[in-house]
Amino acid sequence: MNFGLATFPTDQSLAPDELGRMCEERGFESLFFAEHTHIPASRETPYPAGGELPEEYRRLMDPFVALTAAASATDRLKVGTGLCLVIERDPIVTAKEVASLDHVSGGRFLFGVGAGWNLEEMRNHGTDPGRRFGLMRERVEAMKEIWTSDEASYDGRDVKFERVWSWPKPVQSPHPPVLVGGNGRTVYDRVVAFGDAWIPNYLGDVEKLAGRMESLQAKAAEAGRDRIPVTIYGVPRNPAAYERWAEAGTTRCLFYLQANDSGSRDAAEARLDKFTAAVEEYRG
Repeated sequence: MNFGLATFPTDQSLAPDELGRMCEERGFESLFFAEHTHIPASRETPYPAGGELPEEYRRLMDPFVALTAAASATDRLKVGTGLCLVIERDPIVTAKEVASLDHVSGGRFLFGVGAGWNLEEMRNHGTDPGRRFGLMRERVEAMKEIWTSDEASYDGRDVKFERVWSWPKPVQSPHPPVLVGGNGRTVYDRVVAFGDAWIPNYLGDVEKLAGRMESLQAKAAEAGRDRIPVTIYGVPRNPAAYERWAEAGTTRCLFYLQANDSGSRDAAEARLDKFTAAVEEYRG
């Protein structure tokens, strides 16, 4: 089991390079950054967690810029998007960004992708929310073609291009792992169809999530796929939970560093030390 950190990098939090060094010094395997290109001021779509939308959502840095800073300041730390909203991104440009980051990091990039939840945000990018899951699949498949083919083409309903050249190619072969996010009832289908791993949110029920992982593995077996790795986003400090999830197929747990815990180095260190203690207890 690997352990990493997930957070929202903002203009008011620790610099990404500083946070990356702190994670690597403590032995964390990975650091994931979230993405929202913007937040519509209308606030029509309710915040999924309930209540007011936290301030950090409207202050997010671009994840690829922030992750490049973190990767450049470290030697071993893996860097990932948690999650990249590919339905709001041009797939040709995003394929270039992914390959470039994997190249400059020496093959340390993890590509977490999702369809998002804010309907107005999607519409501002010209995305029909009703088509977001099909669009996500097409854009991921198109990017895979660009990463793996010297001359790539893709012909989907919403994504179409013929015979394009794009270098650099990713360092990782055939490409950085694609971690498909989501907790909805149809997420298994997306993970099995075009994902290399699943990255669900922890929603407070250890056993329920373990059961869902077991259901995913059954779906994978039906499709003729090997066991699919699972990364859990936002885990508690609970070594017993890690034991249960490891049995069910989890390969990585991500602690969530809240924005109010990353505004200063002292606050971030105090929180990271608590996460480290939980890992040490689990490993004995």
